[in-house]
Amino acid sequence: MSDSIVIIPTYNEIENIEALIRRIFTLPRAFDVLVIDDNSPDGTAGKVKELMEEYGDRLHLLERKGKLGLGTAYILGFKYALDKQFEYIFEMDADFSHNPMDLLRLYDTCAHEGYDMAIGSRYVKGVNVVNWPMSRVLMSYFASYYVRFITGLPIHDSTAGFKCYHRRVLEKIELDRIRFVGYAFQIEMKFTTWKWGFRIKEVPIIFTDRDKGESKMSRHIFREAVFGVIQMKVNSFFVKYQPK
Repeated sequence: MSDSIVIIPTYNEIENIEALIRRIFTLPRAFDVLVIDDNSPDGTAGKVKELMEEYGDRLHLLERKGKLGLGTAYILGFKYALDKQFEYIFEMDADFSHNPMDLLRLYDTCAHEGYDMAIGSRYVKGVNVVNWPMSRVLMSYFASYYVRFITGLPIHDSTAGFKCYHRRVLEKIELDRIRFVGYAFQIEMKFTTWKWGFRIKEVPIIFTDRDKGESKMSRHIFREAVFGVIQMKVNSFFVKYQPK
């Protein structure tokens, strides 16, 4: 077992999951992989079970009864990773929008530069997005600007889903009090990490939209982010943060 685990939530990712897992396991440093599958009807979990016979205890699987939301999947994964004593805990999409090679850069930022959270950022150096329509690029970019304006969070890519946490961050945050499930979950985790005084660094990446499978984006997720940010900021007035 390594000191690092990559958490990958899945729903109908049979076209991507095997190639992604194999790519991660060919990296020049060791990462464990945890797949959290929401009862994918396309057999995603079954494919992971096949690969577990090949990769042994480096590959982990948690199965849920249905689509319960991205945020709850990651919370489950965080608790699993903490229980198994992993030091560095990663979030990553299943669809190759995040380049597995960038796991090494996020790891170095936390393990060697001493940051508590490393964010694979699309916007810290311009706009680095491939294959998105302009309307979606603008929506994502200005969503992050909106978050900075409302909350003061000094992050250019507040909705980014490619991250590394040092375990001390997840031990400090009360995970059961994280309430959002979509884009707002990603914002809430960064905001809470920042409010607790942890060191955060954005690492520039190139984000490439999926070639295979279907996007999980929905209007409900976007609305949650827009209105949830205001609620999150208001709620923060009633929490006594004690920066480390």
